[in-house]
Amino acid sequence: MAQWLIQNGHLIDPANGLDDVMDIRVVDGKVVNVAKSLKAEDADEIVDANGLIVSPGFIDIHCHLREPGQEAKEDLFTGTASAAAGGFTTILTMANTRPVIDQAIIVAGMKHKIQTDSVVRVEITGAVTKGLEGKELAEIGDMAQAGIRAISDDGNYVSDGRLMRAALEYASMFDIPVISHSEDCCLVADGVMHEGCVSAKLGLRGRPAEAENIAVARELMLAEMTGAHIHIAHVSSKGAVELIRAAKAKGIKVTAEVTPHHLCLVDKTIESFDSAFKVNPPLRTNEHIVALLEGLKDGTLDAIATDHAPHAYEEKDCEFNEAPCGFAGFETAFSVLHSRFVQSGEWSLQELIQKMTAGPAAAFNWQDRGHLSEGGLADLVLIDPKKEWIVDPSTMLTRGKSCPFTGMEMVGQVVRTMVNGKWVYQNGKIFRD
Repeated sequence: MAQWLIQNGHLIDPANGLDDVMDIRVVDGKVVNVAKSLKAEDADEIVDANGLIVSPGFIDIHCHLREPGQEAKEDLFTGTASAAAGGFTTILTMANTRPVIDQAIIVAGMKHKIQTDSVVRVEITGAVTKGLEGKELAEIGDMAQAGIRAISDDGNYVSDGRLMRAALEYASMFDIPVISHSEDCCLVADGVMHEGCVSAKLGLRGRPAEAENIAVARELMLAEMTGAHIHIAHVSSKGAVELIRAAKAKGIKVTAEVTPHHLCLVDKTIESFDSAFKVNPPLRTNEHIVALLEGLKDGTLDAIATDHAPHAYEEKDCEFNEAPCGFAGFETAFSVLHSRFVQSGEWSLQELIQKMTAGPAAAFNWQDRGHLSEGGLADLVLIDPKKEWIVDPSTMLTRGKSCPFTGMEMVGQVVRTMVNGKWVYQNGKIFRD
C-alpha cells in the first residue's frame, strides 16, 4: 500500500484539539505521524496542502443509498461516490430499501455489495419492524450479530409504544442505538409542508411542529424507562430541541442530529412550489432555525447529518403535493454550511468540522473514527476554504439530481478524499481499486 506525506496543510482535528499547520504521514492505511516539518523518507508521493484545510473524514450517520431495489434513484457506487465528493468517509445507510433490511441474510448481502461496490466506508442500519410496517419486531438480534450498527424505521414513525419499548430493550442488549423518525403520524396525516402562515397562504396541507414534539417526548420517556440509547433523527422543531436539552440534563441516553437544509432553509421557500424543497420533516420557520442553531452551539444536537435521499428525476418532476420527500445532500453539505455560517463569522471552521467528524463519531461511540490520531485510520479530506463554485446538479456524482441549493453560490469545497490510506476522490474524479 502507498505511503503518503501530506505537507503544509492547516490541520483541524477537533477530537485531538489540533488547529495548526502540520504534516501527516500515512502508511498502510494508518496515520503514522502528525507533526511539523516531517521528512519525506520513503513517501511514494508528497501532497502539498498549502492553503488547504486537512480534516478527519466526515461521518454521516443518516443517509439513504436506495440499494437494494431502487437503483434508479441511487446505487452503492453512485451513492458512495457522491459521499466521497462531499468529504464523507463513513456513512450510515437506512433500512428503507426494497426489500427492507429486516433480516440477517439481507444484511449479509448488503455487506458483500459494500465490499465490491462502495468507495467509502458504509455502515448498515437494520429495521425496527418487519417491512417497516410497525406491527412486529424485525430480527434485531440476528441483524446485530450480522453487523448492523443501529436500528430504525426511518421514514416511518413506530406508533406502537409497546413495540418501541421492546426495540429499545433489544437494541440495548447489543449496544446499538435506536434511531427515531419522530413525527406523530396521526397529526401529520397527508400534510406536505410546515403548518403555519405560509401553508395557509399556499393552500397546502400542513405538518405541525407539535407532531414532532409529541413523538420526541414519547421516545425520551421510553429511553428513560429502558435505559437504552435513543437517537433522534433530523430534528427540525424548537420544541424538540428543548425536550432533548432537558432529557440530557436528566441523564437520559439521547443523541440527536440536524440537517443542513433544516438549518438554512425556511418554509417560505416553498412559495415557488419547487418540489426540490419538499422534505420530511418539513422546512420550518426562522424561530425553529434559531433554536436548532442554539442546540448545536450548546451540544444539545450532537451532529450534522445529511439525510441524503435521492430520487429519480421523473419522480420529483411533478406537482409539489405529489412529489416524494427528500433530495441529494452529500455533495453540498459542507459547502452550504461553510458558506452560510463560517463565512458569516457565526461559526468557526472548527465548530463545523467538529459536528461533522468527532460529534457523530462520539454519538454512536465509533471510537476509531472522526479523528486523525497517530496509529488510527487514515480517513481524511482536503478542503479548499476559498474555492468559489455554483451548485449544478448536472455535474454531481449522485443519480439524484433534485437539490434545493441549485444555482446558489458557494465558498469552500472538498477537493480530495482519502479512505483507508487511498485517495478515492480528487477534483471531480473517483478512483477505485
